[in-house]
Amino acid sequence: MSIVKLVFSYIASEETHQDKTVIIKEGSKGNWVYIIIEGQVKVKKDSPKGMVTLYTLKKGDIFGEMILLQAGEGTRTASIIADGPVRVGVLNTDQLLSDYDSVSPQLKGLIKSLILRLEKTTQRVVAIAAE
Repeated sequence: MSIVKLVFSYIASEETHQDKTVIIKEGSKGNWVYIIIEGQVKVKKDSPKGMVTLYTLKKGDIFGEMILLQAGEGTRTASIIADGPVRVGVLNTDQLLSDYDSVSPQLKGLIKSLILRLEKTTQRVVAIAAE
């Protein structure tokens, strides 16, 4: 079963973005989590040498998930920019947080650990790119 089918019940709405559209701006506030339905996006982060492309995300990939560690409200840690036309599903953050609250403390710990590792890896990649 594809990830899109697994999270389909969480999709509250859909958005279509044209090439180079900034979907999430690093440093902005927001509480939305997205899944890519069609197309792809670039994950970019500011560095002392300018914007660094960290990843290309494609169909089925989720972005904006780090907000879950911040109880649904926080500052975005990277920019997400459409790489060609893209259609995304906007996930119902309230439902995600409600379901996350019902997860065992052990599983929450694992999820937090994985998200924090992703954040540290991202910071390290930016540091290397800035050297």
